[in-house]
Amino acid sequence: MTVDLGPIEIDDALWEELIEITEGKAAPCFQCGVCTATCPWGLVRDDPLSVRSIMRGAQLGVTQAQEAIWLCTACGQCEIYCPRNVPIVEVFQSLRQLLWERRKTPTGLSPVLWSVYWNNNPMSQPPSQRMDWAEGLELQIFDPSKHEILMYFGCTASYDSRAQSVARAIVQLLRAADISFGTLGEEEPCCGETVLRLGHSPYFQDVAQHAIDIFEKYGVTKLVTLSPHCYDVFKNHYPRVNDSFKPIHYTEYIADLIEGKRLTLKGNLSSKITFHDPCLLGRVNEGTHSPRAILATVPDAHIIEMPHYGPDTLCCGGGGGRMWMETPPGERFSDLRVQEALDVDADILATACPLCISCLEDSIGSMGVTNLRVRDIAEIAQMALGEVSKNDVVEE
Repeated sequence: MTVDLGPIEIDDALWEELIEITEGKAAPCFQCGVCTATCPWGLVRDDPLSVRSIMRGAQLGVTQAQEAIWLCTACGQCEIYCPRNVPIVEVFQSLRQLLWERRKTPTGLSPVLWSVYWNNNPMSQPPSQRMDWAEGLELQIFDPSKHEILMYFGCTASYDSRAQSVARAIVQLLRAADISFGTLGEEEPCCGETVLRLGHSPYFQDVAQHAIDIFEKYGVTKLVTLSPHCYDVFKNHYPRVNDSFKPIHYTEYIADLIEGKRLTLKGNLSSKITFHDPCLLGRVNEGTHSPRAILATVPDAHIIEMPHYGPDTLCCGGGGGRMWMETPPGERFSDLRVQEALDVDADILATACPLCISCLEDSIGSMGVTNLRVRDIAEIAQMALGEVSKNDVVEE
């Protein structure tokens, strides 16, 4: 979206407020425009998201382009190419906070935050049903004297039926490796990543402190997450939990189990697999090796790369709170990603994020694609534990 600021009348009070709320982080920007050029919105819109204009507004004390501020998916693509290392995503989140304070947020976002407050999840689901997905699995409540890790499944895997299959796959993998692990059951806290990305910083601090209190209560040190979004927020945005607290994404943990000979994948999976790096795993936290290391141990699997991979991955469009906002057909990054997978003739489009799964499968459905399936790395590893069901493999 091209933003024409036109004549600018500086509001000194607003300028001071913007400098304070963004902590002056927009100041180093010298308007080179690399951020706008690399933003994925330019791939799907005639008028791309003008990140440069919004950053300039943040410097001058101007808050035009309010609708455009909500387009950011927090993918971080702009930041890795920024020559001044400006934390652009943080600036956007701060600008969103200002809009919350002025009650100028898009319709439908307030109920998301209220759901976190009342239900301990952003999905408006009953907190008493958080562990319904695990019925029959006999999961144990975490005890640091008995368990190697706390397995943190998160809100999406607890309530989204598609992501629940990923959670069950991880349970099977951990048990196959004879890992003693526990969960927090119905007391598992929302990580607050949705609140953070939607820009309500004061409430995010409350959510984070609530989670920290629970982690301290249970003596949590090593925490393994299912979602890269939970992993990123625990690792990079939480206040200190304790000196030993270490969040790990499950792909890193499973890859280490395989390397340490505690887990072996023996089942043949004769498929062509391409991996979609989730932004918060592959680009922001440089977790590109572990998912591929897991896939490399799957017998008979042929691994192929798409044009955009690793740190240069193409965003699915679900981050930055965009899962709670409508993206019209024709402007979905995930359509481009599915086409890339088709172009390399993949059978399986693998990923390691429940939000990516949702976006990619929506695109597959809307595009009428029938010869490509989306699978999480955990699901692929689960299939490779033994005999593979015919229903889990796309026939060539």
